[in-house]
Amino acid sequence: MAHRILLSGGGTGGHLYPALNLAAALQRAEPDVDLMLVGARRGVEARVLPSSGWPYRLLPMEPLYRTKAWRNWRVLASAPAVFGGLSRAFSDLQPQLIVGTGGYASGPAVAWGVARGLATAIQEQNAMPGLATRALASHVDQIHLGNPEARKRIRPGRGTAVFELGNPVAVGPPAQQFDWPEGRIVLAFGGSQGARALNDLLLAGLGHVEVWPEDVTVVWVAGPANQELVAGRVLEASRVERIRVVPYIEDLGGQLDRVTLAISRAGAMTCAELAAAGVPSIYVPLPTSAGDHQRFNARAMVEAGAGLLREEGAVSGHEIWHDVLDLLADVPRLGEMAAASRRRGRPDAADRIAAELLRLAARESEAADD
Repeated sequence: MAHRILLSGGGTGGHLYPALNLAAALQRAEPDVDLMLVGARRGVEARVLPSSGWPYRLLPMEPLYRTKAWRNWRVLASAPAVFGGLSRAFSDLQPQLIVGTGGYASGPAVAWGVARGLATAIQEQNAMPGLATRALASHVDQIHLGNPEARKRIRPGRGTAVFELGNPVAVGPPAQQFDWPEGRIVLAFGGSQGARALNDLLLAGLGHVEVWPEDVTVVWVAGPANQELVAGRVLEASRVERIRVVPYIEDLGGQLDRVTLAISRAGAMTCAELAAAGVPSIYVPLPTSAGDHQRFNARAMVEAGAGLLREEGAVSGHEIWHDVLDLLADVPRLGEMAAASRRRGRPDAADRIAAELLRLAARESEAADD
């Protein structure tokens, strides 16, 4: 009999894509598994899930504001509709297991499952666990950590199994292959929408680069809204001829093996994808990330020897490009960093987590039959 599993997470891609990758892994392990994804109407999932091929529900979930508490009235106002939608989703699927992958779209579904006495699990991507993970850690059956550093920052229950299997990156060849240039590649990447502050920082320092290695090309993912501006300023400011500015790269995580060195933010899935491909990075964490989680992620990678940490408010673009040139010139050091990144990587994490989730669902099913 097929297992029935509800996956809930989103608000941002960093919480949605782990759910999608786990859904794919669960289906690989059990082709007839019955899945449903639950997310927020205002999250990125409202754009992604309709074309994902998975059954889904979008509910009027609202984020919690830590520094603007007066805005949290929306959470209370939307609660009846959210719990009504969860009740219908649970009634339709009758899940044996609820899995939360974080973000404000995750907590209500996992809490609902806990309240109903169902099997529950959390997949936490960040080195600093999110609010939902910390609040529910003592109540769920399984916690799957993307970063081992997170273990000391949670308080699991006596019956909670904690796994350190890594973050569930996508498996398999990319659906759309990017036309990578020949030679060594430096990837400047601020996320799927680009990062305006990171773009500006790198642009400000580009004019200071006097000599660029002939075998190196910069592939600069500027974001769809920023491509034209960045491309124009690159032409004005740069003595570096080999820079390709692009708006976005589809399925980037599955083709990072072509990258020699990255300049990136430090979202958990970005770090996991770079590590899975063995790519060292100069991490410039987003200073406004919730709970400062990007800085914790970057520190974990740097302490493992897989990159450098540069704080956005304390470094110049000139210094970052200087770091790039130093690393490109020091091939042994760059190789050591790549090896450290690869040791940190867990390319099989999605399948290993899926196996544990299916064991939990089977246990729940057997208990219900007794």
